[in-house]
Amino acid sequence: MAGVPELKPVTVSIARTVQPGYHRQFAAWAHAGQELAREWPGYLGSGWVRTGPASDEWHVMYRFADVDALEDWDDSAERRWWIDSAGSLIKVTRVEHRTGIEGWFDQPGDVSITVPETMVPPRWKQAVGIFVPFFPLSLLANFALHPFTGSWPLVLSVLLNVCLLTPVMTYLFLPLSTRLLRHWLHAPRKPRQGAAGRRPS
Repeated sequence: MAGVPELKPVTVSIARTVQPGYHRQFAAWAHAGQELAREWPGYLGSGWVRTGPASDEWHVMYRFADVDALEDWDDSAERRWWIDSAGSLIKVTRVEHRTGIEGWFDQPGDVSITVPETMVPPRWKQAVGIFVPFFPLSLLANFALHPFTGSWPLVLSVLLNVCLLTPVMTYLFLPLSTRLLRHWLHAPRKPRQGAAGRRPS
């Protein structure tokens, strides 16, 4: 539509100096930040790189679908809590905002991604992915077993169902459901409606 600005993904690169001897603690802290951001609207991924094997400087990178989604995350109570939890472990030395895919690939030095990002679907989608195969399979199992277990105590009947369905769900139906729903499960999250009226920065 004419007059509507194009929304571009934004990558933030923050250079942080880590106190000597605290690199393992820093990696755990950065991973905690990933976990907090995973289900935030507009989140596209994150990671951290080190400028050299003996360097104390790391680049924490995170990417959002547009400026408004990024601002919502930057201003959130979750991120403030996460930043405060670092204490004196780190010091910020430089912050850069970049648009376009090139923001992931132009870090200086000999760098490598320490922990690759895995995009996790929202929990409600995971629940739907489990329910879709579980309900008909559970219904079928109860129908097939009822002639044999109808007179059993309820706890034994349920136990038999669980013992039979658990391996079938784990090794057959859950992987099948995940493959069939893959595109829906991993569809990019839309920014919240409240962010539409915010001014771009």
